[in-house]
Amino acid sequence: MSINTAHANGGVLIHAGEVILLFSDNVHLEFHGQDQNPLFRGSKVGRLYLTTHRMVFTNKDSHDGMLSFSFPFVTISDVEIEQPVFGANYIKGKVRAQPNGNWVGEAKFKLMFKKGGAIEFGQAILKTAAMGKSVKSSQQAQSDNPPPYAPPPGPWYQAPPPAYTPSPTGYYGWVPPTHVFPDQPPVNSVFMTDMPPPYPGINAGYNGYASAPPVGFAPPPQPEKAGEAAQSAYYDPNKPQCAYVPPPAYYESPPSYPQNGPKKNN
Repeated sequence: MSINTAHANGGVLIHAGEVILLFSDNVHLEFHGQDQNPLFRGSKVGRLYLTTHRMVFTNKDSHDGMLSFSFPFVTISDVEIEQPVFGANYIKGKVRAQPNGNWVGEAKFKLMFKKGGAIEFGQAILKTAAMGKSVKSSQQAQSDNPPPYAPPPGPWYQAPPPAYTPSPTGYYGWVPPTHVFPDQPPVNSVFMTDMPPPYPGINAGYNGYASAPPVGFAPPPQPEKAGEAAQSAYYDPNKPQCAYVPPPAYYESPPSYPQNGPKKNN
């Protein structure tokens, strides 16, 4: 897990080729076992994303020291779904820190869904995590240690809709329960970098978006900066007739962790 590495421009920041499978708003997140670290204290409310490679939580409180939390499948363990007699169902588990992820050690987490859906989301986490770790095993990984976090080397862009549209045919025979979580992330809140995920996901073999426009695509004349962005246009290989040109406004690197600390908004 890494802290404050998965948000940008008030939204979520994902890797090239990473796809959002499920989205839930108004989720409460608590940590235990990291009492000495003030960033882990208190209950946090925000949005939870389950992607093809990890879980991501983004905090609604811009004054909190933790604005985003990334849970790659290779860092989580002991995930369980609790159904207490009194109180709402919740998901609990353990997560290990990624090297360079702005914290060290291990922490226990608890996810509560005030609008319901904890059982379905928990089952989806278990399924995707198991498949992600199976992909890692098939790649004959030499270590179970989480890979180090590395900041994206280039700019980030507003992601095209395929980045948060799960495959209708599912993954290895499993279809995400989007009927339980029909909402999609708000408009202009999903951003993408050119860097592919450094850890395995359940859509192995999916190459994301090519860095060149499809054959036959001829963009109109544009100003110099817009032309630079057009050279990095993305398109969905399954829809070659469509292309997405990232807006120049986002042609900058995401904030580094030290910059997030003193700021009161993001």
